[in-house]
Amino acid sequence: MGKFKKWFCDYVAGFYGRDSFVNANLKLKEKHTLRVHKEMLYLVNELGLSVNQGRIAEVTALFHDIGRFKQFVKYRTYNDCRSTNHCLLGLDVLRETKILTGLSAGEKQLIEKAVKYHGEKQLPKTLNGEPLLFAQLVRDADKLDVFYTVISYYRQFKKNPKKFNLELEFPDNRNYSAEVVDDILNGRRTSYSRLRTFNDMKLLQLGWVYDVNFVPTLKRIKKRRFMETIISFLPQTADVKKVGKKIFEYIEQKIKDEK
Repeated sequence: MGKFKKWFCDYVAGFYGRDSFVNANLKLKEKHTLRVHKEMLYLVNELGLSVNQGRIAEVTALFHDIGRFKQFVKYRTYNDCRSTNHCLLGLDVLRETKILTGLSAGEKQLIEKAVKYHGEKQLPKTLNGEPLLFAQLVRDADKLDVFYTVISYYRQFKKNPKKFNLELEFPDNRNYSAEVVDDILNGRRTSYSRLRTFNDMKLLQLGWVYDVNFVPTLKRIKKRRFMETIISFLPQTADVKKVGKKIFEYIEQKIKDEK
């Protein structure tokens, strides 16, 4: 595993330059990836996976966002709709660099499929067995850290918007879209194409709990109070209170059902 971690750090280091905006956003993704790797170790342990499954899961965590670095340097955005699909770009990087050489064909296929599908709104129904397992694992580990990252992002922005040096994809105002609220209240994940404001993004992130695959992930979300914190950055309207109630009830029921 040390080989893959060193390669990742060396690869990312090659993208830093003199542009402070680019550097700040690259650092965000580099730190994110290393934390996703730690979240993956937690899930592997909680789910009692085998040693080899754990090794594959770790590599998948390290490389799930490997396409993000080329993406941001070229397009200056992490928005796939305005640039390119970072998952497919990641596959290109893995194949061009041949970093997975030495693994078996089956192991490489599992890692590549997980990288390819980790950013999809929904996983293909054709996935099953281990390909499904690793895709679900990386999506859960990714979400755990994205919640942590965006909360830090929101705190920085609220503290000093003028000095905020990260990409802000949507206008910051008190508005939010009724369609996004409706999706969450009806147990649906929101489409990225529906987003119009910064608050819509926060609501979409609350709805990610509907796509969590493993109860240990939900337990960690609950323990770290991610949902409560994101809600605190939203306007405290009747709609938002309904959304909070729905989300909290969903998490509690899922945890209860496992017992």
